[in-house]
Amino acid sequence: MACFLVPAAEALVTTLAEKGIEKKENDSEKEQNGASESEFTVARKNPFVQKLKWLRNLLLGGSALLMFEHVWHGEVVPFFPFLTAASDPEDAMEMLHEMSTVGVSMAVLVTLVWVGMVVVSTRIEKRNQKNAETIDV
Repeated sequence: MACFLVPAAEALVTTLAEKGIEKKENDSEKEQNGASESEFTVARKNPFVQKLKWLRNLLLGGSALLMFEHVWHGEVVPFFPFLTAASDPEDAMEMLHEMSTVGVSMAVLVTLVWVGMVVVSTRIEKRNQKNAETIDV
């Protein structure tokens, strides 16, 4: 019914965190370089921010597919209250239960997959860096 809202909310939180980290990084870089607002500064790419974008994209993609499926089955409608289950209190309780069980478990599973992706990519980056150092010597 509305299980797609939980991963979408997590995607929103990750987007806000990503923007906050980028802003903090840009502010500290300007402070270190003594750059003014009008000067062009080359921003370093924070690898964690890039990997946080992976999580956001996974969550938004899954939420979009789920929302499409719910629209297809008539559970989401283009008029208020948008969720058909929200019109009846008994159905609303069922919807909240589904969000707290199915939605949360989907968001946790996607996050665990992302953690696995981060671990694998970090190991590959370290291995490539080690190989590059041995070739340079």
